[in-house]
Amino acid sequence: MVSTCSVAFTRGVAPVIRNFRSVFEPVFFQNYSRIHTTAAIFAKIKMKLTEEERNSSLTPLKSKGWSMVEGRDAIYKEFLFTNFNEAFGFMSRVAMQAEKMNHHPEWFNVYNKVQVTLSTHDVGGLSAKDVKLANFMEAALGK
Repeated sequence: MVSTCSVAFTRGVAPVIRNFRSVFEPVFFQNYSRIHTTAAIFAKIKMKLTEEERNSSLTPLKSKGWSMVEGRDAIYKEFLFTNFNEAFGFMSRVAMQAEKMNHHPEWFNVYNKVQVTLSTHDVGGLSAKDVKLANFMEAALGK
């Protein structure tokens, strides 16, 4: 025997709920997706160095031979090693760190010379990632 309540639910309320879900679920998930995507974008935003950050973080690097690249917001250094093996070993250590950071240098190698340019393309200039990778390179020299 079917109760009056279950008949009323099946005929009256259930179609309303189904209709509600068909109308509002896509809107919810569409907006959720948009909000989630926006949050992910903001989480990934890398900021260009401020003037204060530039002064405090680039000064020590400049004293170690890094220089500003003319015509773009980037830093540059040329590393010289005793042979190709040392140069390649240095590049290998830096490559491992660059992969961890998901931040890859522009570089050029011939025999014992490694030329490095750092800039964050996502922000169109220098970011904290460039400073961190440059400092890692300086530390890797001693190993």
